[in-house]
Amino acid sequence: MYDSDKRKILSALSHGAIFLSATLVSVGLPIAILFLSEDPVVKENAKESINFHFNVWLYGAIVTGLTWITFGLLLPLAGLWFLVHWGLTIWAIFSVVTDPDKPFRYPFIFRVF
Repeated sequence: MYDSDKRKILSALSHGAIFLSATLVSVGLPIAILFLSEDPVVKENAKESINFHFNVWLYGAIVTGLTWITFGLLLPLAGLWFLVHWGLTIWAIFSVVTDPDKPFRYPFIFRVF
């Protein structure tokens, strides 16, 4: 059996890595956890986190491009994306801490891994 506290910490760290940095750290930390952990739930959470962070980058680039093209008219869309992105991350962390035996799945994202 796997350690529940370790599972909670590593899973929450995978999802919460986006709070540390919006650059390579947000993906690098879950990748490191994916390769170093032997726990299958932690591995699934790390994969889901990596997929979510790639989605954040992609949709952030799209929203930024649309904001520039429309000369700032779609700036509220950037604010909405910011709230959705942080809200989903907080939801994921809360979910893996309250139910550590089940991997979290983000809604409405495409999965590479």
